[in-house]
Parts: sequence; C-alpha cells; structure tokens
Amino acid sequence: MKDLQEAHVVVTGRVHGVFFRASTRDVATRSGVAGFVRNLPGQQVEAVLQGEREAVEKVIAFLREGPPGAVVTDIAVEWRISFEPCEGFHVRY
Repeated sequence: MKDLQEAHVVVTGRVHGVFFRASTRDVATRSGVAGFVRNLPGQQVEAVLQGEREAVEKVIAFLREGPPGAVVTDIAVEWRISFEPCEGFHVRY
C-alpha cells in the first residue's frame, strides 16, 4: 500500500436508523478502506478511515450525502498520520 492516510470523521444529522453504518461499511469495503464506523449520541456517526488518500476521499464523499433517508447537516474531517493500521472495516456497536 502507498502512504497510509487516516481520516477521523464525525457526521451530524439524521444518521441513525437509516442504515448509515452498514452503507458506510459497504462503500469502505468496496473502496479498499479499513477502519470502523459507529453511532455517537446526539444524532452523530463517527468513522475512522484508513487507506490510500483517493480511496479515503471516496468514502468521505459518500459520508457527505449518506444513504437514502439520511440527512447530513454537518461533517467534520480531521486528517492524521496513522501508525497502527486497522484490518478490514467494521461497524462498532
């Protein structure tokens, strides 16, 4: 893998109960991105995305819209250097 990039993303809006986590897992897996996604209190979803920058940006583009039924009102992205790679992509509960 080229330089490993990591993005920490928090998405706010109607993101619970609309298959946001499962859809994110599917997009990340198809894109070759590792990490996790989980619900946070207050209608937020948190994701950590690791992979080649172009692939991570593809998942972030999905997170800006979300699956049908989602209404994204805000997204915060923090890029960081990762030294501990994740294996696979998982939904955390």
